[in-house]
Amino acid sequence: MAAKKTKTNRPPLTLHVPEPKFRPGDTVDYSDLDIPAAGAQARPDTNAAPDQMRDLAYDMIRVLDDDHQAVGPWDPKLDDDTLLKMLRTMAQVRAFDDRLHRQQRQGKTSFYMKCTGEEATSVAAAMALHSDDMCFPSYRQQGILFVRGYPMTEMVNQIFSNKADKLKGRQLPIMYSSRELNFFTVSGNLTTQYPQAVGWAMASAVKGDSRIAAAWCGEGSTAEGDFHAAMTFAAVYNAPVILNVVNNQWAISSFSGFAGAERTTFAARGVGYGIAALRVDGNDPLAVFAATQWAAERARTNQGPTIIEHFTYRAEAHSTSDDPTAYRSAQEREEWPLGDPIMRLKRHLIHRGVWSGEQQERLDQQCLDAVKAAVTEAAKNGILGHGLHQPFETMFQDVFEEMPWHLKEQAAQANREREIKWPS
Repeated sequence: MAAKKTKTNRPPLTLHVPEPKFRPGDTVDYSDLDIPAAGAQARPDTNAAPDQMRDLAYDMIRVLDDDHQAVGPWDPKLDDDTLLKMLRTMAQVRAFDDRLHRQQRQGKTSFYMKCTGEEATSVAAAMALHSDDMCFPSYRQQGILFVRGYPMTEMVNQIFSNKADKLKGRQLPIMYSSRELNFFTVSGNLTTQYPQAVGWAMASAVKGDSRIAAAWCGEGSTAEGDFHAAMTFAAVYNAPVILNVVNNQWAISSFSGFAGAERTTFAARGVGYGIAALRVDGNDPLAVFAATQWAAERARTNQGPTIIEHFTYRAEAHSTSDDPTAYRSAQEREEWPLGDPIMRLKRHLIHRGVWSGEQQERLDQQCLDAVKAAVTEAAKNGILGHGLHQPFETMFQDVFEEMPWHLKEQAAQANREREIKWPS
């Protein structure tokens, strides 16, 4: 058979491979990034139709301006005590991250992930929700647990996978779970929590309950099929759910362009599904609070789901298994134009006359002392590689209400082999 002739009058097809603007050693210039003025975004009614707010999927909701004032219709007008609680909580999260990262470097645990620079996307958001709303986090939302009062010692027990770990050493460190605080188990599989959150929200509506659900994922995870399945169900069934996308610009080593950021915003994905969509300055705690509060009210009044893109930046490594100097410029963090959420809220409170630099220094020390105490207490229950772990037989427990025969046989065999290898 003769080979098929190519049509030479047409140009050859080519593929576009996304490439980040800056690589290690490059000079960083964010001047082309469109950062709208704070307070310039209209705030629609919570019952507005999604097609009436398309612009908010492409704009960026901001409240704190360059003079550290809260301005515009999205200002949630929070009182001083609430703002101070928000600041203290974010500071405590950062101190915890820094200390536990050091514990991993000292070999006391196998893994850790920090949320440095992204604290507002969990702390401010959780403060805008009700305590009985169900949260389906990704692996940088430890701030939710801090807002809801989960003991730091219990978090460290889980990180150390020691004998007091309530998850019995079965989860990777930092993948917490708390039924009591309505914090769904963190999953290492990307975006599994999205359809779970939508399903939970649908069940809440079917039961006639008043609780809503909120889920978080990274921008890279929006390329997963689970993301789109969740969006479809949320749109079709008008699920009372908030779907947060934390766009921190980078997956573990690939930039957001591989998930579609070169074409449009991540909030714009809601437009195609007919879902209310907001794009928010993720380093502005007041904007994050206001957007979450708006979306929560929309869900509670049966107006449907909302997708919120938090435009932020991953200031440090993806995890302790990552080296960002291998793929991005060291200047990116310094040049990021939206600043740091803790610093911005601190300056706002100083501007309000209820805070000072000296008080911030004392707070940082108090937060560090609290983390040190939690780590010391948890270490009494054991650290990685130093014994005091869960009993061996727990490996076979808790999957079934009553252990089936085949697991009983496997457990007995495993115990026999242990006795042979380690008679003591």
